[in-house]
Amino acid sequence: MARRSRTSIEGMDELESMIRQLEKVPQKVVTKAAQAGARIALRSAKADAPVDTGDLKSALVMKPERKRKPGKKMYNIKLDPAKNDLFVKESKAGKRSYYPASQEYGFKTVNGGYIPGYRYLRKSIEDNESAIESKIVDVAVREIDKIMRR
Repeated sequence: MARRSRTSIEGMDELESMIRQLEKVPQKVVTKAAQAGARIALRSAKADAPVDTGDLKSALVMKPERKRKPGKKMYNIKLDPAKNDLFVKESKAGKRSYYPASQEYGFKTVNGGYIPGYRYLRKSIEDNESAIESKIVDVAVREIDKIMRR
């Protein structure tokens, strides 16, 4: 049976120690990074939202999803539920419509035509995808560096 020789690599013990520390990255690092990326999308959505009275822009908020897995954090850019009464309209026939949805996805007109939506929420992510990703990575690296220097 051949004998394995053990080689040592300079700095390997340090590297292994750093990797073990990274496995224990606090949730606050992930939260800060996700929040920084979501802020970019929120700013873009507010800038691109159609303006009639300004209610749509002012109702946009960033809300964290409930944490299901440690080490993961997500934010939703959505309309503030407290301002929902501003947007739900009821016709004389009793049909309900939701103004923000019609502005995002479009709507049918009374005579059967179609008015396309602005897609301002979707575009806030798609148009800023690389900026959001790089911001998340930058913030995460900065926060991890702070932890590693301790």
